[in-house]
Amino acid sequence: MLEESPRIRVLMVDDHPLLREGVAAVLGSQGDMELVAEAVNGDEAIALFRKHQPDITLMDLQMQGMNGLEAIRTILGEFPHARIIVLTTYQGDMQATRALKAGAVGYLLKSTVRKELLATIRQVHGGHRHVPNEVARVIAEHVADDTLSMRELQVLGHVAGGFSNKRIAMHMGISIETVKTHVKSILAKVNARHRTEAVIIAMRRGIIDA
Repeated sequence: MLEESPRIRVLMVDDHPLLREGVAAVLGSQGDMELVAEAVNGDEAIALFRKHQPDITLMDLQMQGMNGLEAIRTILGEFPHARIIVLTTYQGDMQATRALKAGAVGYLLKSTVRKELLATIRQVHGGHRHVPNEVARVIAEHVADDTLSMRELQVLGHVAGGFSNKRIAMHMGISIETVKTHVKSILAKVNARHRTEAVIIAMRRGIIDA
């Protein structure tokens, strides 16, 4: 009599109950997988990972409290061999790049979960990486781009919040001319013609949160 292979033990981390229920239903229909725990934020994810030490973790990035990126870094800091697949609605290159640099080995768009979830879990569990072609293509398009400095990211965040140059200068304790210099650099780096376009591009690429 052949001995059954152990099931792939999965931890699901997402703050949307409908998505968690959907994933749980899909995994429950598979003979080689089991959902061992569900978390709604990064803090819960870390605690449950420590308790269950799953084979695969499905990790959302945008959550209340500790976000997915911080949770990935913390988990991999304690468990270097953890296999984490990012679940996200965003195709932006910066978000994907940050997640992969943090140590995620899979990247899955929520719009493709129904079609690609099971294959991705098996692929990553087998020791491989998974990045969707459309995400890999966007990363490749921007690989040579200059990255925004921390100061530029702060300025861009304020621009996205509707702040004027004067208000940004007051808030950050810098001169208006310095703000204008940062804005000019931001426009050049993201290839935008004006402030509004820069914000739209930055949100699409995941440079700043939508």
